[in-house]
Amino acid sequence: MVHDTHPRQRLQAILLLLCAVAILPLIDAIAKHLSRDMSLWQITWARFTFHVLWLMPPFLLRHRVRELLPAHPGLQVLRGLCLTAATFLFFAGVAYMPIADTLALSFISPLTVTLLSPFLLGEKVGVRRLSAVAVGLIGALVIIRPGLGVFQPAALFGIGSGLVYANYVIITRRLAGKVPALVTLVYTALLGLIITSAIVPFFWLPPTPEQWGFMVALGAIAALGHYLLILAYERGEASMLSPFSYAEMIGACIVGYLAFGDFPDRWTWAGIAILVASGVYISIREHRVSPRPVAAAKEPEEITAG
Repeated sequence: MVHDTHPRQRLQAILLLLCAVAILPLIDAIAKHLSRDMSLWQITWARFTFHVLWLMPPFLLRHRVRELLPAHPGLQVLRGLCLTAATFLFFAGVAYMPIADTLALSFISPLTVTLLSPFLLGEKVGVRRLSAVAVGLIGALVIIRPGLGVFQPAALFGIGSGLVYANYVIITRRLAGKVPALVTLVYTALLGLIITSAIVPFFWLPPTPEQWGFMVALGAIAALGHYLLILAYERGEASMLSPFSYAEMIGACIVGYLAFGDFPDRWTWAGIAILVASGVYISIREHRVSPRPVAAAKEPEEITAG
C-alpha cells in the first residue's frame, strides 16, 4: 500500500525527483541556445526524436514492443498532441524570454487543472482551492505586468504552454493506472516524433556538427530527466512529491544566469513566489480532500513541457 512506503524509499523518491528537476532546465537552455540559428520546429523534433532513441533501451528491458499498442488510443494520441504543442510553445517562450520567467508562467498549469477538473474529471473543487487559483493568477499578472510598459507578447507562449499542458495532465489522470508510466512516456514521445517529422521538413536548416551534438544532448537530458521522474513516482506518492517539483525554478534561475546572464527582477520573484505557493497549496489540499487510487497517485503527471 502507498501509505506503508518505507522512509528510505520516500527519501529515494525525493532525491530522484530533485535530480530530475535539477537537470531538466538544461533542456530549456539548449533550446534557447539553438533557437538563435535554428527553427523551433527543428528543435522540438530533436527533443522528441532523440528522446525516443535514448528511452528505447530501458523500455525494452522492462516491456515488450507490442505494449506500445495502447488500450486507449484516442486519449493517448490527444495526450501526445498536447505535449507536442506545449513543448513547442515552451521553447518559443524561452527563445524570447528568460528561462525562469517562461517556466514561472507555465506554472499556471496546476491552476488550470483545478479549474477544469470539475468539468472534465468530475472532481469537486472547494472554495479554498478556487481562492488559491485566484491568488496564483494574481502571481502570473505580477510577472507579466500588463499595461506597465514591461509586458512582453512572448509571455503568451509561456501561458499558452501552461494551458495546453494542463490538458495533458488531465488526460494523464484519466489514463492513470491503465498503462505503465514508461510505456505512456515512450508512446507520447513517439507521437511527438511523428507529428514533428511531418512538419520539420518545411523548416529544416542543415545543422552544424556542434548543433547536432546539442540536439542529441537535448533528447538525452529529456529522456534521463523523465526516466528519473518515473523512478521517483514509483517510490513515492504524488502528494508527497508534487511540492518538490517546484524546485525546478531554482535550476532554471541558475542555468539562465550562468548561460545567458538572465536573472528575475524583484517583481518577477514576487510573482514566482505567489504562483509557487498557490501551486503547492493546491497540490497538498487536492491530495488531502480528494485522494486518488494508488496507481493514479503514483502517476508522474507533473513533468514539465520542456
